Amino acid sequence: MVHSLATVVELVNTSPSTGGDDGLATLADLQAFVHSHQISGIGALTARDLGQVRLVREAFHRVFVAPDQPSAVRTLNALLSETRITPRLTEHDGHPLHVHYFAADATLAEHVAADCGVALAHLLVEGEMERLRTCSAPDCDRVFVDESRNRSRVYCDSRTCGNRMHVAAYRARRRA
Repeated sequence: MVHSLATVVELVNTSPSTGGDDGLATLADLQAFVHSHQISGIGALTARDLGQVRLVREAFHRVFVAPDQPSAVRTLNALLSETRITPRLTEHDGHPLHVHYFAADATLAEHVAADCGVALAHLLVEGEMERLRTCSAPDCDRVFVDESRNRSRVYCDSRTCGNRMHVAAYRARRRA
């Protein structure tokens, strides 16, 4: 589940909706994403795959920014209802035994929607929607899953946004 949550965060953060450039602008970008997240069982990628993954990405973004849990549940249920979910145990590529939720002949979009959607569903079922966050830096809309014990994380990355905001606050205090 941790791998799927990290994958969905990175997928959503490729969206222009999070304030940057489109990280899935080309098939080469999609291939790099598949490779870097070790998404297995994927054949040759097509422009159709790219379009479908972009749609899944935007649905996941709507889950992260949903105003409340019922809205997040509706959005996630709509996505999952369009995905053939077929749980099965598997070992591959040096990974220990784990569950895949996508059908054996699933498209890349179905694969990502099923595995990442089920991971998000578990968070919602466990009453942990508040862990789905958007960065608090004023110029950043990237998403993240707050895995801190006390749910206190507010920045997508403490080394970039967090550090930048802490330095800005320090400089403001020094000027005052």
